[in-house]
This record gives sequence, C-alpha cells and structure tokens, in this order.
Amino acid sequence: MASFFCSTKFLLILFFVSAIPIAFIIHLETSSPTTHVYHYHSTGWFRECSKWDAANRRFIVSFFEGGLGVIPVEADYSPGDVLQEIPVVKDADLTGNASLGFTIDRERNRVLVAVADVLGNRYSALAAYDLTSWNRVFLTKLSGPEDEKAFADDVVVDTEGNAYITDAKADKIWKVGANGELKYTIKNPIFTPKEWYNKLVGLNGIVYHPNGYLLVAHTFSGNLFKIEIAKGDEVKLVKIDNGSLKFGDGMELLSPTKLVVAGNPTRLVESSDDWESGTIVGKAKGAIHRLSTAATVKEGTVYLNHMIGLGYPRKKHVLVEAVFSA
Repeated sequence: MASFFCSTKFLLILFFVSAIPIAFIIHLETSSPTTHVYHYHSTGWFRECSKWDAANRRFIVSFFEGGLGVIPVEADYSPGDVLQEIPVVKDADLTGNASLGFTIDRERNRVLVAVADVLGNRYSALAAYDLTSWNRVFLTKLSGPEDEKAFADDVVVDTEGNAYITDAKADKIWKVGANGELKYTIKNPIFTPKEWYNKLVGLNGIVYHPNGYLLVAHTFSGNLFKIEIAKGDEVKLVKIDNGSLKFGDGMELLSPTKLVVAGNPTRLVESSDDWESGTIVGKAKGAIHRLSTAATVKEGTVYLNHMIGLGYPRKKHVLVEAVFSA
C-alpha cells in the first residue's frame, strides 16, 4: 500500500483532484461578473464585514486580524476601477482578537465593533471609535478567561445609543449603554436549539427595526427571532415561509418590510405583519468561492461583503451587487 502512495499513478490522481477546485476558482475569477462589483486592494486576506458610510462616501471594513479600514469611493469613480483600502484602526491592546460585525452610529458620529478571540472564545468586547478622528471612544469587556466561553459576533445600536451584541457561542445578547456601560444580557431558552449540530454557531446577524425591536438570526438552526426590547425583551420566533435561513450571517434592512440575510446564498425576506412572520422572496449567490458574510445598502442597492481575498502579493477583495431572483 505504501508503494501506491509513492507511485506515479497516485501523484497524477492527486494532481488532477487538486486541480479541479483550483480550475473552478480561476474560472470564477476570470469570468465577467453579471452584476456590479467594487474591487479593492487590501492589506489582509480576510474581511468580515463592510458598511457603506454615505456621509463620507466610503465603505468601512473590519479586519479579521483586528482593526478597521476605509475604502473611499470618489465622485469620478468608474466601474472597473480598483479601489484602495486605508487602515484607520489597529489597537495594540487587542492584538490576537478579530474585529467582526460592526454598525455605524450616525447620531453619535461613531462606529461600534464586536471584538472576539475567534479560536479560543476567551475574550469578547465592544469597541467604539469616532468616525472623524478614529480615536477609541470606549472599550467594554464583555467576557474574559474567567467567564464561560463566548464569541461577540455582530452588533447594532438603537435610537438611544444602546448597543446589542450577539454571542454566537453561548446564544445570548449583551446590552451596552451609550457611554460603554455593560447593562445586562438577554437570555432565553428559545435561542438554543435542541440538536447539538445546530449549536455550533448560534446567534449572529442582528438589526434594529425602526418600530423599536430587534431581529436576530441563528446561523446553524436558521431561526429568526424578534425581540421586543420595550416589552421586557420578549422573544418570539419569526415564522419563515418558502425556505430556510440556515447558515445566515450578517443582516441588513433594505426597508422596514425587507430584510437581507447574507450567506451562501444570500436571502431576501419580506414581511407584511411587522415581522411576526416572513417569506423568502429571492436569493442571490454573490462570489460563492469568496464566502459572503455581510450585507450593506448603498443608494438603494445591496452589496455583499466577501470574507476571502485573492491575489499575491496584493490581496484583492470584492463587494458584489446582490441581484435577487425567486
């Protein structure tokens, strides 16, 4: 048997098997895109989340290796131009932790970022940065080595400046006040599925609805929850028709009745009853080999953030326009 693994036949089989996915990726990369794509050169391989900052005509991106960057889009931008990522945040005291989901708090001119120890799940925090100076406004520790394992994954802010951060490991939501004070955690048995395999990645994408409640996605179970924060954090399971939200990641409201759930594929969900229920009305693939992880809305158009950058020595990332089909 050992001689087989050293044989020419085995080496040829190994070559062809490994060449298939490489050839597929090359085909996808060299094919003409069917929708608009923003390309940008980056300093890193992995970019977890992107949001359009309309007031400053730029995308903001979070670094899986920790930190934030901006991608200016000038008024004379032409499709096909390759944009440039500019690092703006790199905290030495957070080295070893990833910057993950984030939200723009326009009223307070700041961005709030979920920070986590991805591999060990021994540290989670919420960091706030000024959108002009990029100075850190506060850093709130959510969990540490002395606590249960946790994974701060995504964050949203309400009209009063309170932040809500999902814990993808322990299925809870931290609430942090406008000045960075940790208020309490939202826990509910309904968050945790019964099956062990649906517990691998828990509460993830989160949005604040203008009617005053939260919508939260559970990645592996595909559940969507509505949390009435004005009613004692009452939790309801949103009934989803015409498919599942399984493996959903970051979310973005396209309108009060339309929700984008990023993933592979990304799904467009519509509700006519204030999110007591919802129906999947469309799907978009994005660049499937780059892994869609978040969505943002620029001038009414949905763009999908993709985790993986390609190219050497200059890594190139993409933000792909999502076109939904039934």
